[in-house]
Amino acid sequence: MPESPTVTAFVGTSGFAYPQWKGVFYPPGLSSKRMLAHYAERLPSVEINYTFRREPSPATVAAWREAAPETFRFAIKAHMRITHFWPLDPPDDALGSFVTPLEPLQDRVGCILFQCPPKFALDADRLRRFLDRLPGWVRPAFEFRHPSWDAARPIVAERGGAWVETETEDEAVQELPAGGFAYVRLRRTDYDEERLRAWAERLRPALDRGDVFAFFKHEGGDQGPAWAASLLELLR
Repeated sequence: MPESPTVTAFVGTSGFAYPQWKGVFYPPGLSSKRMLAHYAERLPSVEINYTFRREPSPATVAAWREAAPETFRFAIKAHMRITHFWPLDPPDDALGSFVTPLEPLQDRVGCILFQCPPKFALDADRLRRFLDRLPGWVRPAFEFRHPSWDAARPIVAERGGAWVETETEDEAVQELPAGGFAYVRLRRTDYDEERLRAWAERLRPALDRGDVFAFFKHEGGDQGPAWAASLLELLR
């Protein structure tokens, strides 16, 4: 991974602690405690999903910081209490108990992913209030899954956030947002060279505007890290 702080293509996978990657991406005998350090030597970013169900402990955050270099970036999924129990309107203690432990890592947190439930419909005022409550160091990325939220794109862009675009087997990403930083979740089961080159062409203009985060899913084997490395090379 380049050491230059100008690198803004943060490509990786959703998670890193997968035993099935041993022998291919990880050395066969690598301990689980060494996985992140090995991962961070090869890819510049990771999407942390387990924080959706478990709040990060200070010890975990300290371990992440020690294992990854200064140029590495974490994209951390917000806890379900923030996005599902009280969608974008959590009590102060619920928001604080998630955000506060991350403060020692804040210079390495590329963004926080707020993945909202499919039935949560547009509430622009609630979104504005929520954005006002976030600490200044938090860069939000929102994955809204109810179609009514499309009207809130300008609000997210005005606050410097990212509108998350997700590609699945059934849904293609039509266009990337014109402003702010970009965040794409690549969830198809296969990405051949042609598709990776097409994504590189789509993401390259976004690099002129700011950071690009792109994450492949881990399910289905060990292809995710290989796809991430290939896309990163194409973007360079």
